[in-house]
Amino acid sequence: MVLLVQRLSKLYHKLENHYHHHHHHQAEVDALSASLQAFRSDVSNCVNQLLHPEPGSEILSFSWIQRCFELLPVINKAFLKLVGDIDYPMSCWDVASLDEYLNYGLHLLELLNCVTSSLSHLAQARLSFAHALNLVESSPSTAIEHLKAIQSQSSSKDLKELVRNKEGGEGKLSSCKERVVHEALMEVMVEKGETLKEVKELNSAANSLVSAILSGKTSVAAMDFGGKLGVFEKEMDALEKQVDALFSSVLAARNELLNGVRQRKQ
Repeated sequence: MVLLVQRLSKLYHKLENHYHHHHHHQAEVDALSASLQAFRSDVSNCVNQLLHPEPGSEILSFSWIQRCFELLPVINKAFLKLVGDIDYPMSCWDVASLDEYLNYGLHLLELLNCVTSSLSHLAQARLSFAHALNLVESSPSTAIEHLKAIQSQSSSKDLKELVRNKEGGEGKLSSCKERVVHEALMEVMVEKGETLKEVKELNSAANSLVSAILSGKTSVAAMDFGGKLGVFEKEMDALEKQVDALFSSVLAARNELLNGVRQRKQ
């Protein structure tokens, strides 16, 4: 899972150095820095909402991931506001900024594909659990075989690759506005290697059911497991719909920008 984290502490010095090299007025440099700082503040507020959950709630859960995806349009809106504030519309961007933005969209699409893959993995595990539940009475030993704990999948490799790509492209930027756009796009992600709260709970219920089967007292454990399995399915389906909608939205925006680039070249 991909989240957002701040990493812009060197911005002012970059802008200041660029000013000396290209003889920009200090007032313009200050204005650009202020606009980027406002964007950082907007993103920071989003990050704080994610990293400081309500008391008693766990960070890594289906509901938390949904909140992450709900904040992406908010951050995109803040980025578009930044572009407007510094009077640097996408139609004026040079190749470096266009590549940066397109890569951002591409990596976001890849990340969403990773989430979809993980959801598919969870769906298969859910089917195995549901099958086990149906076999508790008729074939307890077979049911136990299907009650193995769900193993998590990770998409951290894609996140690390995204950060490395962005770090490597910094030298291509040619103007203060280019650097502002670049730094804004560098607002990226924290990775969490923990297991989803709902997966932990379902695995725990599965273990309890296995113990109940071995002891010959399955009614209560089977009912508890079935209830958790039903909730798990609903929450997983809701997240899947959200991911599909976000993927379509990001893809449409990226295609629109690509069409604009093609028109500029004609």
